[in-house]
Amino acid sequence: MNDTYELPISTTAVARDAFNRALKSFTGYDADLPEHAQAALQADPHFALGHCLWGYFMLLAYSRATVPAAADALRAATQHAGGATPRERAHVRALELWVAGDLDGALREWEEILAVWPRDVLAVRLTHANYFWLGRQAEMRASLERVAPHWASDSGFMACLAFSLEETGDYEAAERMGRRAVELDPTEVWGAHAVAHVLEMQRRPAEGIAWLAGLEPHWHGKGLFVHHLWWHRAMFHLAGREFDAVLELYDQRFRNLASPLTSAMPDFYVDVQNAASMLLRLELRGVAVGARWEELADKAEARIGDCLSAWTLPHWMMALAATGRQGPAQSMLESMKGYSVPAVREVALPACEAVLAQRRGEHERVVSLMSPLLGRLQELGGSHAQRDVLAQLFLDSRSKAQRAA
Repeated sequence: MNDTYELPISTTAVARDAFNRALKSFTGYDADLPEHAQAALQADPHFALGHCLWGYFMLLAYSRATVPAAADALRAATQHAGGATPRERAHVRALELWVAGDLDGALREWEEILAVWPRDVLAVRLTHANYFWLGRQAEMRASLERVAPHWASDSGFMACLAFSLEETGDYEAAERMGRRAVELDPTEVWGAHAVAHVLEMQRRPAEGIAWLAGLEPHWHGKGLFVHHLWWHRAMFHLAGREFDAVLELYDQRFRNLASPLTSAMPDFYVDVQNAASMLLRLELRGVAVGARWEELADKAEARIGDCLSAWTLPHWMMALAATGRQGPAQSMLESMKGYSVPAVREVALPACEAVLAQRRGEHERVVSLMSPLLGRLQELGGSHAQRDVLAQLFLDSRSKAQRAA
């Protein structure tokens, strides 16, 4: 039995069909991935790779709350791995490493899978995502380039490579490939995203607004990632100081608390990054944002001690600092001090301290904290466009500190 990518899988025909639909949803950022992934397991509870897919999906939330579900998936996958293929058993090992917190080990396992089975779409996408969130842009690009000859004109793969090219500074090639991916498949949101990043980095906001507005009709059925595309559109409006348009997109699109997508996962890490960074960007430009920080701060308090997403940590702190929640802010800082990951201890922690100091008006302290970090911010993960919010905070405080002096 083969999957969509002509790789053997050990399951039934019904489970295979559901699994293939789940892979399509996974690569397309569709909202129905959980439905298809669960259908595969209902059709064949002994399907080890199906359990791995569910475990991966849980861990991609980068939330401490979903780790137990991933561990349950690992136990089921391990129990049924005896009759699995070598590739499937390699995925079970990768999931085991990730559940244990050894993401570097999981990346090595996925790379070994790709060395033998270069068309393993799970390994392609999981390396792509995790290199990105670890701030390893060069490795993200190199991993894709190693397997590129096996992917021909696959629009999803082209979208991933386009984003990797953009994050490593090859804007012309990134835009060309991203546009081609979307031409092949107008629903290809990751390709749309790659081009949006090029337009952001090259300061082409009018083109960015037109690009995303033209593609929006193709986004029906997409999952939470569509919020990030609307955030990009808001960033283009922000560049033109069209603040009313930014706030409308905030309330109606990427932070609409009444929408089914947001209601299902109101503390999703990318959504939190979108919301907090936009509010701070607006405030740095003198725009009043009202009570919008409060709901983010409530969620931040509930996530104190959860450091699985290093880049989200400064955003949680933005909300706590903006609402004057000094006690929870200090508790969050304390929880980060003993964390084993260097990016959290050595970069996210002082960045969070700087966010808190900026809100207190301690601008000299912000400069002192941020100056040694400017060359290390990429270790937090995220894109150049996303990390720019911390650069803006630093520049604002440096300007105010110089003025005071």
